[in-house]
Amino acid sequence: MSEINHKVTKVHPHDNVLVALSNLEPGEKVYYNQEEYTIIDRVQAKHKFVIADLQPGDEIIMYGVLVGKAQTQISRGARITTENVKHAASGFEVGERKLDWHKPDISKFIGRTFKGFHREDGKVGTANYWLVIPLVFCENRNIEVLREALVNELGYGRNQNKKVEVSRLVDLYKSGKTIEEILSSDVSVHVEEVKKQMVFKNVDGVKFLTHEGGCGGTRQDAQALCGLLAGYITNSNVAGATILSLGCQNAQVSILQEEIKKRDSSFSKPLYILEQQKIGKESDLISQAIKQTFAGLVQANSLERKPAPLSKICIGLECGGSDGFSGISANPAIGYTSDLLVALGGSVILSEFPELCGVEQNLSDRCVTEETAIRFSDLMRTYNEKAKAVGSGFDMNPSPGNIKDGLITDAIKSAGAAKKGGTSPVTDILDYPEMVTKPGLNLLCTPGNDVESTSAEVGSGANVVLFTTGLGTPTGNPIAPVIKLSSNTILYNKMNDIIDINTGSVIEGTETIEQAGERILEYVIKVASGEFEVSAVKHKQDDFIPWKRGVSL
Repeated sequence: MSEINHKVTKVHPHDNVLVALSNLEPGEKVYYNQEEYTIIDRVQAKHKFVIADLQPGDEIIMYGVLVGKAQTQISRGARITTENVKHAASGFEVGERKLDWHKPDISKFIGRTFKGFHREDGKVGTANYWLVIPLVFCENRNIEVLREALVNELGYGRNQNKKVEVSRLVDLYKSGKTIEEILSSDVSVHVEEVKKQMVFKNVDGVKFLTHEGGCGGTRQDAQALCGLLAGYITNSNVAGATILSLGCQNAQVSILQEEIKKRDSSFSKPLYILEQQKIGKESDLISQAIKQTFAGLVQANSLERKPAPLSKICIGLECGGSDGFSGISANPAIGYTSDLLVALGGSVILSEFPELCGVEQNLSDRCVTEETAIRFSDLMRTYNEKAKAVGSGFDMNPSPGNIKDGLITDAIKSAGAAKKGGTSPVTDILDYPEMVTKPGLNLLCTPGNDVESTSAEVGSGANVVLFTTGLGTPTGNPIAPVIKLSSNTILYNKMNDIIDINTGSVIEGTETIEQAGERILEYVIKVASGEFEVSAVKHKQDDFIPWKRGVSL
């Protein structure tokens, strides 16, 4: 019986669907809690079937919340699909505070430290980077010149330069080989060691935050961009920055300086600002930028890793390429990690507001004050109304990949995504691109878009990101290590070159959520101490996309 039970699971006692843990065939009998179910049509792993007959309009309950409504009659044992179920979510209102929280056992972690870079503002970085930033897209070409001049010479080039043997393909073509023969040839990618000796051993790298903004948009776009860039400059993983400005753009230097002051009134990091229209020739601009950046790197290199309490870690919680197992394994696992860190006095950031649709009431009730609950409610409603105004409500969030792997409504996706935030009280509500100022669980208004959201979390202060995926994604960040976690073992085995941790053990029943959460925190401590280099850092996956505050799901 136990072997058969491993084929299905129920996420919450009130659910009226079961989740297939492996492929189920029509006519197959499965059991859950000693009750027998006959499968009517093929249910692929990660998808769900109903446990009672449903009529049109009946509610679909999963994770204990409303996630959809039946559009047709659905028989017991039948799979729910985009044809027979439509998105539905419960309404929400600001009610009484529900702040009772069963704190996790943190005895294993009390008194533990990580080795980080201590900043004058009291923050501690898990890395030590120098930033080179354009205030406007007009400076991107100059930024690329600086990248070419600095990165390889200072030893920050790729550890492994992957080269495809294109010359071999050329030879095959010239020799008269057919397309079929070329496609079946043994041409592959090989690895060549090219990294020079690092000049500055205590500096993890020079990172270049190119973007397409700064001018031509609204003034609000410019203000938001400056706020995001200020967030990166003041992030604990950054030692200092070089700024290139054209001079006439909307994103003025004065706005950037104001935004930096908002985040750190006693800002003291090295900051070099060069304005091309004042300096004149590009050659002079680049010459000054190189010399000043080099001087800044000398200062940054004087810092060394020293012990710091775990409360100095700020984790961003992210998911991308989610599947039907994400909300059962990887997301609740990092949710437990989140609870552990909060109990230790640290900070965590849960973002992706389109993926909180349907669980607003729970999160609102967990807000520590009525004021924060009201702000959360206002941001959610405003965001959804803007999306509806252009024909794209939150219900249009799931991607084709999400739907194919079992997340057929936004509410199903959201209920699983919210598990990343654990169960602790919500200490603050942040509107993009505001900075975390309070320990505990912070909710940050961002899109569900992987890179826009990850970029925003780091801009708000995250110095490590936990990123869950069920389908596989290489997303990284220029200054914060992005730890990738797979929801299932098949994915981990298939794509372990870009994924760091497997939580498929939870699905397989060999590890509990709590055990996985503790294992993840142990890994975070090693990454924060510079002992482990995560895959996204190895591959130089420096994804950075500012959100222009338009409709992005």
